[in-house]
Amino acid sequence: MTDVLCASSSEDVLAGGQDVRWPLQAITLAGISWKAQCHNSDSTPMLMLHGWLDNAMSFIRLAPELSKHTDVHAIDLAGHGYSGHRPEGYGYWLMDYVADLAELIDSHWVARGREQVDLVGHSLGGIVCALYAAAFPERVRRLVMIDSLGALSRSADETIPQLRKAIRKRLSGSTSPVIYPDLATAARIRERGFSPLSSDAATALVSRSMRKQGNGLVWGTDPRLRHPSPLMMTEEQVQASLAAVTTPSLFVKGIDGLLAERRNLSGREHLIPGLQIAEVPGGHHCHLDGEPEAVVVAIERFLRDV
Repeated sequence: MTDVLCASSSEDVLAGGQDVRWPLQAITLAGISWKAQCHNSDSTPMLMLHGWLDNAMSFIRLAPELSKHTDVHAIDLAGHGYSGHRPEGYGYWLMDYVADLAELIDSHWVARGREQVDLVGHSLGGIVCALYAAAFPERVRRLVMIDSLGALSRSADETIPQLRKAIRKRLSGSTSPVIYPDLATAARIRERGFSPLSSDAATALVSRSMRKQGNGLVWGTDPRLRHPSPLMMTEEQVQASLAAVTTPSLFVKGIDGLLAERRNLSGREHLIPGLQIAEVPGGHHCHLDGEPEAVVVAIERFLRDV
């Protein structure tokens, strides 16, 4: 299998990056790649995974800076951005994202003789990266989690109610898509989302999340991404998965991020042996919104010093 560069890529829009496709057995993942500016062929490639309902543009301000040292590849998770959607009848299970990452690394990096990668994940992407690092420590040289420290959990007694809710939603299906007249209107909606964004940040993300329909635009992300998960990890399982991470790891914590608000997750910080923590200004999207220089500095220092 080989990477596929897209002829329509605009380096201006992508801050010097190029659109890429990575074929897998059952799906094709898309993303944006930035070639190393230092031309060091021995440097470890860096893969970046975004959060829920975001896309590879989440790293448009971070990746170009980090590509001064190595090749950087921001991935659209399945159902997001320009990546393929799961087949009809399938949902978006957390562990399937981990399996996608495993196949992606084996098919497109290990197969070319690159035995290890560095992983940077934001939110959902950080959860996926941590699970992969726990399961395949030999493949991950360094792990960075941005405002992310393990999956959301549910108590065991919530298993059946959660299953019922998920199946009922699967049977009822998704609602008809909302049609927006233009990108600016869709961006204004995204600004007021669960994790609020500035106009510039929202526009960057929305530009890769829409598709044409009639005279307007609709969300190109798979609507099934909003369906409840039929099975979630318990807190015991989440903590065990974090404790299994042996890769040198960095937790980038937004001072005003989601994890700062969830005090019940603070106890997880001691679970990963030797975990480094860097508190940076900003909210959940501290790597994209506002001034992400502090995130760049924290990651560069971590990669240099470990």
